[in-house]
Amino acid sequence: MLDKYLYRQVDNSALIVFRVFFGLLITIEAWGAIATGWIRTTLMEGDFTFNFIGLDFLQPLPGNGMLYYYGIMGLFGVFIMLGFKYRLSVIVYGIMWSAVYLMQKSSYNNHYYLLMLLLGIMACLPANRYFSIDAKQNPALKKISMPRWVYMIIIAQLWIVYTYASAAKFYPDWLDASMAEQLMLSKANYRLIGGLLQLKWVHWCIAYFGILFDFLIIPALLWKPTRKFAFIFSIFFHLFNSVVFQIGIFPYMSLAFTLFFFPSETIQRIFLPKKEFYDKAEVIRPDTYKPALLIFGLYFLIQLGLPLRHWVIKDDVLWTEEGHRLSWRMMLRSKGGRINFKVIDKNTGLAIPFDHNKMLSRKQQRSVGTKPDVIWQFCQRIKKDFAAKGKDVAIYVNCKIRVNDSDYHTLIDPKVDMAAAKWDYFWHNEWIMPSPLGKESKSESTKEALHN
Repeated sequence: MLDKYLYRQVDNSALIVFRVFFGLLITIEAWGAIATGWIRTTLMEGDFTFNFIGLDFLQPLPGNGMLYYYGIMGLFGVFIMLGFKYRLSVIVYGIMWSAVYLMQKSSYNNHYYLLMLLLGIMACLPANRYFSIDAKQNPALKKISMPRWVYMIIIAQLWIVYTYASAAKFYPDWLDASMAEQLMLSKANYRLIGGLLQLKWVHWCIAYFGILFDFLIIPALLWKPTRKFAFIFSIFFHLFNSVVFQIGIFPYMSLAFTLFFFPSETIQRIFLPKKEFYDKAEVIRPDTYKPALLIFGLYFLIQLGLPLRHWVIKDDVLWTEEGHRLSWRMMLRSKGGRINFKVIDKNTGLAIPFDHNKMLSRKQQRSVGTKPDVIWQFCQRIKKDFAAKGKDVAIYVNCKIRVNDSDYHTLIDPKVDMAAAKWDYFWHNEWIMPSPLGKESKSESTKEALHN
């Protein structure tokens, strides 16, 4: 019964139009990274990047290599938009994008992770069956329908993202609007709206509209009586995020997703008026439907499980960062840190002068000052560099951080030799000091410092 529902054919106008918008947006993302200087500050400044642990072989290309890399990636985005060598183009873009995502954590963003997932999903979808160069070159490929599971996969992925994003906001600093206040402090110099964004009632609106929007938007778009209102509110919400937070293409990608919630007749009439509308509701079930159901079932089980893993890892994820990535924990906290490294020559017992800032870009310095996994990686890098000089060293870290507007507290056990410390990929790392979160009142002096 389920397979008949999933493989019932429906009009494919929404997918075809989405492919065009998707290709355009990811082209802008790639070429925009060149134009804005993002590639230089993230991938070209500094001698190395902090990759996901275990993927040390992923490092930026030397010289101007990453500029050419992104130029080529944008070209494949154009191919996706035009539906030219579609499957190959989306796979290549997906591999290239995933490689960059995994090779650096200084600019970690949940939206980058979402795009990696979407590229994998789009590679499985028949998005080039109409209004594409592929279909023009091979008329046998042309089709005006698609299986209903295409809708289901897109909507299910979005539902997971938004629901977990809403649930993650249920913690004190978000619920009392203090996190929204901190987010807005850096926007005070915005023309026209900077002063407005500092008002307390605006912070309360941001905090609770954020929770409600993330939790309700998918059901509201699915339900016909609320669909138009939800769409209008989505436009306001995503344009606000685009202007205030400047998060690239993703507000517009989110608006493009609404294509899958409106009737196919409407999408076809507005965007593809010359296209024949499909309404036969045939059931076309391929021989491979059982493996396909199994693969997508496992995929969504992983998507449901990953954001929950921090609940089975010791201590608070806001403090340790363990279980933070890949979990749709968006704009939930701000961190500040102070750090220095004490390098000891094991043979002589003497301290070796060491300035970590000379090895790092400004963006990397912020990550090294606040994130335990990056601190551990940097210590391994220091150890390796000294080993190349014939020195066996111990490394001790003095690091204090604050989460949101709390006081500074010690993050890394200063008695642990971080050169010898091990990284636990799945569970808690005991060299991270216990979290002080929730054990103190907020510091007025720190609040004042934040405002200054």
